[in-house]
Amino acid sequence: MLLEIITPEAIILSTEIAQVSVPGVNGSFQMLDNHAAVVSLLAAGEVRFAGNNITISEDFAAKFTQDGKDYVFTINGGTLEMNNNKAILLAD
Repeated sequence: MLLEIITPEAIILSTEIAQVSVPGVNGSFQMLDNHAAVVSLLAAGEVRFAGNNITISEDFAAKFTQDGKDYVFTINGGTLEMNNNKAILLAD
């Protein structure tokens, strides 16, 4: 699936991933390939994603950390839309 992380400053990530976990306002949840369409508000927390051949631009690499095979991006909240195997995360 494609994951895009968009902040007010820029699109900081657009890459193919295998799975993503996000901090929903009613609890964290995970999405895999071909997940059903969903729109969710996000709480402050960590966005974790993993996959093969993940590409992160050098300009934004410092915003991500790695925890084993997972990449981690911390958000203060936001919105997520998953549709047609594309997850768009608007992060605060």
